[in-house]
Amino acid sequence: MTGWVYIMTNRNNRVLYTGVTSELKRRIYKHKTNAYPRSFTARYNVKKLVYFEEHDTIRGAIKREKQIKAGSRKKKTDLINAMNPEWKDLYDTL
Repeated sequence: MTGWVYIMTNRNNRVLYTGVTSELKRRIYKHKTNAYPRSFTARYNVKKLVYFEEHDTIRGAIKREKQIKAGSRKKKTDLINAMNPEWKDLYDTL
C-alpha cells in the first residue's frame, strides 16, 4: 500500500503540520473541511497543503514522517521551498 507524507500550513505560513496517510487527497480534504473540529489543524486553521512525498509503503511513509517531525523548522521550510517555493496550495494538483 502506498503511503504519503505531507506538510500543511495556515494562511500566514506560521504553523506547520506534518502528517502521514494512505489516501492523500481524501485526508487533505478532511483537513480543509474541519472534519475533526477539535483537531490541531482545525484549531489553528491549517488548510494549505504545501509539501508531499509518496512512498512505496505506508511503513516507509511513517518512518519518513518521524524524520521530518524530528527535524527543525528550518529543515521543514527547506523541504517546502525545494518543492514549492511560492508556498502555494498544492491540493488542486492532486
